[in-house]
Amino acid sequence: MTAAVAVVAALAFVVGCGGGSASGGGSAGAAGTVTVFAAASLTEAFTRLGRDFEASGGTAVVFNFAGSAALAAQVNQGAPADVFASAATRNMATVTGAGNADGDPVVFVRNQLVVAVPKGNPQGVAGLADLTRPGLKVALCAEQVPCGAAARTALDAASVAVTPVTLERDVRGALSKVRLGEVDAALVYRTDALAAAAEVTAVEFAESARAVNDYPIVVLRNAPNPGGARAFVAYVRSERGRAVLAGAGFRAP
Repeated sequence: MTAAVAVVAALAFVVGCGGGSASGGGSAGAAGTVTVFAAASLTEAFTRLGRDFEASGGTAVVFNFAGSAALAAQVNQGAPADVFASAATRNMATVTGAGNADGDPVVFVRNQLVVAVPKGNPQGVAGLADLTRPGLKVALCAEQVPCGAAARTALDAASVAVTPVTLERDVRGALSKVRLGEVDAALVYRTDALAAAAEVTAVEFAESARAVNDYPIVVLRNAPNPGGARAFVAYVRSERGRAVLAGAGFRAP
């Protein structure tokens, strides 16, 4: 068992035994705990949905938020998870291709990039071309994760070559570099910039329309709690789920 799998298993055990803030109970045949592996960019929205799901009488939820590539690898290595929500279809395909999905994934939201800069945009960044300025420090996600692949698509569409000072494992890592003042700009999802609006300014750019990410979700084949997993996926796709996701800045598919 890998360290990541062991950590998730321990978390699921703690929450299932009544630890943390999760509430008990169940509905529609669901009980116990649902373990959800979700892209880092879903952190705020899914945390809210998890609380609402529990409060509505659903089973308890524990989340593992990280880069989609890392989560897909954990699933394929046998991590005890019930649901996988990816920030890109490519990473979901590694899970379905390994036979680890129970049914077909469904795209439930879309997201696209902005340039995140410190509040007030002190460097006057207006678009991707400004990221090439001498001395301007830029953070990008690594290309193997969805935010990095989207950034590469957008930069290529703009014919802009950016040399980042750091490549982060997920979008939260890139955003944190801006929030901490370690870089002048980062390419992140619109939803992440919105969640950090007190600290960063989001600069929109036209090429982001060429790099829209579809977010698929699926119940996993070896889910320890398949009933709870199906109930959670249904809740995410419900009217309430769509409203929370739209409020977080996600687009409907």
